[in-house]
Amino acid sequence: MNLPNIVTIVRILLVPVLVWTIAAGEMRAAFLLFVAAGISDGIDGFVAKRFGMTTDFGAHLDPLADKMLIIAIFVGLGMVGAIPVWLVILVVSRDILIIGAVMLAMLLGRPVKMRPLMISKLNTVMQIVFASVVLASLGFEFDAKPVQTVIMWMVAALTLLSVGFYTREWMRHMTAAEREPG
Repeated sequence: MNLPNIVTIVRILLVPVLVWTIAAGEMRAAFLLFVAAGISDGIDGFVAKRFGMTTDFGAHLDPLADKMLIIAIFVGLGMVGAIPVWLVILVVSRDILIIGAVMLAMLLGRPVKMRPLMISKLNTVMQIVFASVVLASLGFEFDAKPVQTVIMWMVAALTLLSVGFYTREWMRHMTAAEREPG
């Protein structure tokens, strides 16, 4: 256990607080917590790399914390009607699909290591931008609907593209594993 991992664990512990602030209508607090979580993500990564504190535990925990945060934000914003439910379902289903594919491959004795694809990284950035714009507009009471709409459709398109690319990678892995001599 080191400082970057502790910061990541604190970020995970912020997730229910963040959902509560959204559910309570405290959007300014939710926005500030989301920004703090983002800053902490940058800090723990910097500290881990700069001071040689990277660990296997942290390498697995950090992306998990990021996913938990994004899913919680989308679910929370969907619960209060700030974003469309179909978008919440799309974003959450993508992650469930990826996790399910990895688990299925493991169960079939063909473990796959899904590395983050560039389209997935871009998707994550757009999800963060979208959530930030929605939270900021609600918390600071300004109209961002035109921008939100454009970013929302970008998130939807990138999410679908990401699913397609990950499915292709998974299928290639699974069919290659079948052709390998036993």
